[in-house]
Formats: sequence, structure tokens, C-alpha cells
Amino acid sequence: MKPLIPIPVIFALGTALCWGLYGPTIGQARSPERLYSPFKPYVGIGLAYIVWAFIGGMLAMKANGDSFEFFGKEARAGTWGFLAGTLGALGALSLTTAMFKGGAAMPQIVMPVVFGGAVSITAIVSVVQLRDKVAISPWLWVGIGGMIFCIVLVAYNTPHAHPPKKPAAGASGGHGEQTAVDAPKE
Repeated sequence: MKPLIPIPVIFALGTALCWGLYGPTIGQARSPERLYSPFKPYVGIGLAYIVWAFIGGMLAMKANGDSFEFFGKEARAGTWGFLAGTLGALGALSLTTAMFKGGAAMPQIVMPVVFGGAVSITAIVSVVQLRDKVAISPWLWVGIGGMIFCIVLVAYNTPHAHPPKKPAAGASGGHGEQTAVDAPKE
């Protein structure tokens, strides 16, 4: 008996859930007092990739009876995997920068752009790769245009937090200044 929802769709929904929660989660890593740079959370992201992708991948390879060979006939896996990981890491760096440079509303604005844009870029890459092998439906371009419309619609109408109130004149806080939280104890 076939499952009601195909297994790949279940995992795709899991990915959508995790990546959809990524923006609001990284938004929580922001320091309103600017006690640290936006790249401190990025290091945490890298550590998570090491733990979940590297160690988890090795355990899954072992569980599937795969070899740990990445040369010769199996070099393609390591080469393209490394390229994909590099793109993922650079994307995370770019996303981290976008989230922290634009204020409190950034997760609600940036994430629709990222995911709607990613879907459109994937489609365009497929067109380039397969342009001589398949007919390209004009509906693809309608869909990409619709995606752009939907990105704007979703980003504009998602509830946004109000920007934090600026401290009163003369109040301490901000990058490089000591606050009650980080002042040295005597």
C-alpha cells in the first residue's frame, strides 16, 4: 500500500518547516543592545552544520552500508557536495548579514525573498540545463512572475515587530559601551 503522502514530499515539508523557522530563529539571535556582531550566531550555525551534517551524514552513511571513500569513482560526491555546502554556507552568511543589517522586521521580509527567489532560481537553472532537451512552458514564466508578486504580498502583509525604542540621551548601551549586563564587577 502506498503512503497517503509520498515520502519525498514528507521530507520536503520537513525541510520547509525547518527552513521556515530558520528566519525567526536567527532573528532571536540578535542582540538589541548590540553586545556582539551578527557573525557570532553565524559561528553557531557553522557548529550546527558540523554536528548535524558531518556527524549525522557519517552515521547515515554507515547505517546505509556506504563506504567512506571520496576519491576515484566516488570523487563526484565529495566535489559536488563540497560545492553545494559552500553555496549553503555562503547563502547562510548572506542571510545572516541581511537579517542583522535591516532592523526588527528583517525575518518577515527577508525569508519570503529568500525562498521565493530560491524556487525561481532553481527553475531558471533547470531551463538553462535542459533548454535543448525539453520544451519550456510559458506558464513557468507566469509562475515566476506570480512568485515575485507573492513575495511582495507575503512580505508586506506579514506582521512586523516595532523597532526597539532608542535609549534616552546619555544612557549607556550600544556597541563598545559597558552596560549593567557587561560591566566589570568590583
